[in-house]
Amino acid sequence: MAGRWPIARLIRWRQMSSLSSSSSPVDKLKSEILRLKNPGRSATAVIQDWVDQGHKVSVPELRRISIQLLKSKRFNHALQILTWMETQSNLRLSPVDHGIRLESIIKVNGMLEAEQYFEHLSDTASRKAACLPLLHSYVVERNIEKAEALMQKLGGLGLIVSPHPYNEMMKLYMATVQFGKVPLVIQQMRNNKIPLTVLSYNLCMNAYAKLSAIASVEIVYKEMVNDENVQVGWSTLSTLANIYMKAGLVDKAKFALSNAEEKLSNCNRLGYFFLITQYTSLKCKEDVLRLWRASKGVAGRIPSTNYMHMLLCLVKLGDLVEAERIFREWESNCFRYDVRVSNVLLGAYMRNGMVDKAESLHQHTLERGGCPNYKTWEILMEGRLKNQKMDEAIEAMKQGFTTLQDCHWRPSDDTVMAFAEYFERQQKIEDANWYIRVIHNLGFASLPLYKSLLRMHHYARRSASHVLEMMEKDKIEMDDETSALVRPINVSL
Repeated sequence: MAGRWPIARLIRWRQMSSLSSSSSPVDKLKSEILRLKNPGRSATAVIQDWVDQGHKVSVPELRRISIQLLKSKRFNHALQILTWMETQSNLRLSPVDHGIRLESIIKVNGMLEAEQYFEHLSDTASRKAACLPLLHSYVVERNIEKAEALMQKLGGLGLIVSPHPYNEMMKLYMATVQFGKVPLVIQQMRNNKIPLTVLSYNLCMNAYAKLSAIASVEIVYKEMVNDENVQVGWSTLSTLANIYMKAGLVDKAKFALSNAEEKLSNCNRLGYFFLITQYTSLKCKEDVLRLWRASKGVAGRIPSTNYMHMLLCLVKLGDLVEAERIFREWESNCFRYDVRVSNVLLGAYMRNGMVDKAESLHQHTLERGGCPNYKTWEILMEGRLKNQKMDEAIEAMKQGFTTLQDCHWRPSDDTVMAFAEYFERQQKIEDANWYIRVIHNLGFASLPLYKSLLRMHHYARRSASHVLEMMEKDKIEMDDETSALVRPINVSL
């Protein structure tokens, strides 16, 4: 065994040498640009310095860097590189580069400049490459007028040669509730001999479903099955099952799901959990558990998100015993304690009045190294409020408020008022003042909340000037009741 170590080291040394020698100058340039985390720093300056040092750059190399920057949502740096490329007489942008640049312009400078850039593209190939990001942006903005005008213009120039623009238009019509226009787009594709994709068929089926035309949905599905250019996969059958479920056709939905199972991949778990969700909606617990077991046949470690998904389904089915079993299975296999998984059970316990189990689970997660998030504190806060455990609820509320700067969660209006009403009933005026100032600083104070505090100051015959200052900053208008509370304690308005 001892004699093998020098060989292992030699192999490792050769691997490292190979990696070092294969590191090209452009990799160093890429590394320097990717290190520019601050959008204010210039990628153009880095490239220009690189060229000034005698290094060469090529369009394909810079294109690859730009695409990586786009994927990382560093649109400003991507645009800087493409703009620099266009100023170099020895570099010629391809149609693909113009498409990438237009996408970057949309993200950095907005639609007006992107439209101007598109209009100034002179060659057909560049316009063809750039039209899709422009059209996609109109779809995102739900700007039907501009999207339709662009499609008409592109059609007149003979630039629509793929299904993608048509699919974008169908997505736009679905998003703007113009379901009847989707079959018309399909007809346009057929008239123009543009092949339909899986997405095209799925959008059309969903449009007919929205129009309550189930017979038309089935016709489209049969056309898809007979189309040799597309492959019917689990996602299409899942779409069909969902349509049947919403139409109340349970037997047909189950049949579609059973067919979908035959299309599932043994390399990816995604499809399993789509179908598990649908079986849950149909209350088919045995099918849910069967597919869960089948999903374990996919190679690789089961991620925490899959366990969380499964727990949510079992909780929805009302089987807490099986949920607890799967939770223990997750705990025995997890490398990092993901509190989102335990939150599913925590919420189920609280909603079902199992407060002691919920508190016990919370302590257990802390002992296992779980880090409570806003959802943990929300569950504990609302559960304790419901069970009138006010001191514990206040503690959860304080902990939850510390997370509000880093997320979009806000407690419900009822929960916010429940604490204010408790402080008012108990005449805890100092606690109420602290509480409402925190709510004010977080930006979701309301007139009923301020009224509660004003009533406390009114009965205690204490100045409420600081309350009025907060109300003024929040642009809260006083009603007659509020004015009546303020007037007797002689606070100037």
